[in-house]
Amino acid sequence: MPRLPFRRSLDRLDCGLPVVTVEMPHLHAASVVLYAKVGSRYENARDNGLSHFLEHMLFRGTAALPDAYRLSHAIEAIGGTLYAETGRDYSLYQVSLHPESLADGARLFGDIFTLPAFADIDVERRVILEEMSEDLDERGRFIQIDDLAREAAFWGHPLSQHIIGPHENVERFTTADVRRHFARGYGAGNTVLCVAGAVRRSKILPVIERAFAGMPRGKRLSSTTPKPLAGPRLVVTKHASSQTQVQILFRTFGEHDPRYAALLLLSRVIDDGMSTRLHRRLIDELGLAYYVSGSGEHFHDTGLFEIDGAAAHEKAPEFVAEALQVLARLRVDPPTVDELEKAKRRYRWDLESNFDDPDAMAGWWGGTELFSGPIGYEEKLARINAVTPEDVRSVAAWVFRSDRLTVACVGLLDPPARRRIARTIAAL
Repeated sequence: MPRLPFRRSLDRLDCGLPVVTVEMPHLHAASVVLYAKVGSRYENARDNGLSHFLEHMLFRGTAALPDAYRLSHAIEAIGGTLYAETGRDYSLYQVSLHPESLADGARLFGDIFTLPAFADIDVERRVILEEMSEDLDERGRFIQIDDLAREAAFWGHPLSQHIIGPHENVERFTTADVRRHFARGYGAGNTVLCVAGAVRRSKILPVIERAFAGMPRGKRLSSTTPKPLAGPRLVVTKHASSQTQVQILFRTFGEHDPRYAALLLLSRVIDDGMSTRLHRRLIDELGLAYYVSGSGEHFHDTGLFEIDGAAAHEKAPEFVAEALQVLARLRVDPPTVDELEKAKRRYRWDLESNFDDPDAMAGWWGGTELFSGPIGYEEKLARINAVTPEDVRSVAAWVFRSDRLTVACVGLLDPPARRRIARTIAAL
């Protein structure tokens, strides 16, 4: 067991904001990251897209630097880079810095969340509408396969909503809407701040306390767990591209389920490089695609196992059938001991690579505070090492069932091809 090259501390500011410090003295970089329990999962239909819209607006300036240029220039002049992303169940904002600029960067970062200007809303609206146009074809049809697949997989639940929202909402949002959503989601009770990297807690904590003193306490947002849906579900969208994109999704359990470690190893047995089952069968043996991947999208209470790829239009039905066969075999025959030991080794090595990445450490030790707190290195490894081949087979049998299945295709599929895919997924 390696000696862990970091120290984690959890403090709470006077305003109530949790602050996680991950001291990594062996590094030469630092990150300040704010995590908010804000995203499309916490929106109603009328507000869908407002979390993403607000993310853009927060970089439009502060009271002291009241436009996007002056804020960006101030951050970049001290070597920093602003980054943000909105997800389905959380959003994050980050500034990466050289350690000698950390205090100045933290002060500027604090202004974004305590004194936002929310300037130039119509300019930012045009930017977002341009972003939305990337998901449309020349006839205005929506072709973004991630959203199409999740809309079907979580039908009727807020997790089915598109992160960017519908066009009519983006056209309608006002500055008052942005301020209302900010007040709802960006209080101390619904956010976590993490500082990770070449940082000393004793020096940075007083800076953070002053920078975020104006943050209101706010309330913690809650959400419902999606109910099971009767599958299988098939979504086909016409798009005159050179290939048909395919996503195969299975509804799974959440990160806190006792079977989660087995699910992680199942994913690695299926796809963790070119020598694993998915790539070997679909590409090396059959030549059905140029790329294919298997991965998970995990939430605290639910999740998805996903196969993603693209194939020539006429090969799409065979691509779906063969991918499902790779999964179905694991319902009956567990992975070999060698396969599982390889997956465990690669998991451990990937886990330890986080020790060299302040962003990854911020997510591991800070972002998890939004939901239930982090699981330590030793505990993660103990859970992984306890998984047996039969545990993996049992999870595969639970997950890879037709009633949990959604298949989405974007491309040119004729009616016979659609019927072949429908028959294949029904027979799983």
